[in-house]
Amino acid sequence: MADSPTPDLPRLLPDAVHRSVKPGTALLRLETARAREGILDGAWWPRSRDIGAELPSLISALTEHLGPVTRVGLDGSAWDGLPTRVMVDGRVVHIDSFPVGDDTVLITRGDRDHFSLMVVPPDASPDAARAAMARAVRADNVTEARQILIETGSDTPPAPA
Repeated sequence: MADSPTPDLPRLLPDAVHRSVKPGTALLRLETARAREGILDGAWWPRSRDIGAELPSLISALTEHLGPVTRVGLDGSAWDGLPTRVMVDGRVVHIDSFPVGDDTVLITRGDRDHFSLMVVPPDASPDAARAAMARAVRADNVTEARQILIETGSDTPPAPA
C-alpha cells in the first residue's frame, strides 16, 4: 500500500454529502497508510442501540471499501444484546467488547489494519450529528470522539418538539 492517501479521494467529503447524512450512515476517511494525520478514520450514526440490527449494514458498507472486516471492537455496555460474532455476507465477524466508550467503534481488517470510527448517538439531532460527522472525517482532526460529540451537542438528545 502507498504511504499516502489515494489522490482521487477527497480530504473532506463534499458539503452535499454532509447535508444528506441520516441515521445509519457511515462517513469514512479511509487511509490504510501507517502514518495517519487524524485520530479518527470516520463516523457512524446508527439508528438504534440494537447492535444486531445495526452492525451488519455497517460491516457490509465497510467491506465494500476495505475488503473483509474480521473484528469489531466496541463498548458492550453501550449496546443492547452484544453477540460474540455476527454473520455478514457469508463471513463471520468477531465482536470484542472493550471499555472504549460508546463514542468509538474499532474495525479490524485482516490482522493489523485498524480503523477507528466515532459513533454518533442514535438520538442526536440531525444538525448536531452532521456537524460531528463532518469534524470526525477531517483528515487533520486531532480531537477525540467524545470531545467532538460534546462540542457539537451530539451527546445530548434533541429537545422535544
